[in-house]
Amino acid sequence: MTILLIGASGTIGSAVHDALAGDHDVVRVGRTSGDIRMDMESPESIRDMYEEAGAFDAVACAAGNAAFNPLDELSEDDFGLSIQSKLMGQVNLVRYGLPHLGNPRKASFTLVSGILSQQPMPGSAAISMVNAGLEGFVRAAALDTPDGVRVNVVSPPWVSETLEEMGEDPSDGVRAAVVAKAYVDSITGSASGDVLDARDYA
Repeated sequence: MTILLIGASGTIGSAVHDALAGDHDVVRVGRTSGDIRMDMESPESIRDMYEEAGAFDAVACAAGNAAFNPLDELSEDDFGLSIQSKLMGQVNLVRYGLPHLGNPRKASFTLVSGILSQQPMPGSAAISMVNAGLEGFVRAAALDTPDGVRVNVVSPPWVSETLEEMGEDPSDGVRAAVVAKAYVDSITGSASGDVLDARDYA
C-alpha cells in the first residue's frame, strides 16, 4: 500500500513509520520536514498535499496541536488553535482525501485522539474537547464514507518516551512502538468507526 503518514517525524509518527515501512510505501508528511510539507491548520495546504501525493491507499495521522492550560487561562486563540489544528485539521484530511483514493474498497484513514477524551485532568479542557470531538466524528463519518473506505481513530495514553523527556516516570505510559501497533491494526485490518485504545496493544 501507499500510505501518507502525517507527523512522521514525531515520537509516535516515527514508530508508526518503522512499523509500516518494511511492507508498504510510506510517504512522510510534516510541517517542516518529510517527503511532502503540509500545515495541518491550513485547508489549502492539505488540499495541496493531496494534489502533490497523487493516489494513495491510506492516511495515518500522528499530528495536531492543542492547548493545555487551566480553563481560566485558556484564551480564544488557545481554543481556536486546538480546533483548527488537531480537530479540523484531521477532519479535513478525511474530507479532502476521499477524492484521491487509489482503491476506495481498500482505503482507510486513521486519525489520533488521546486518553484525555475519557480521562481528563486539570488543564485539559481544550484538548479533551478536541479528542472527544474526533472520536465522535470518526464514529459518524464511517457511516457516510463510500463503500469500503474505513475511518478509525487511535487513542494513545501518555507515551513513555514523552514522559522521559518531561522527567516523569515512563512506566506510567506505553512505548510509542505499542501505539504504532494500533495504527497498523487500523490500516491493515477491517474495523471502521472504531476508537482503538493503544493500551489494548501493550
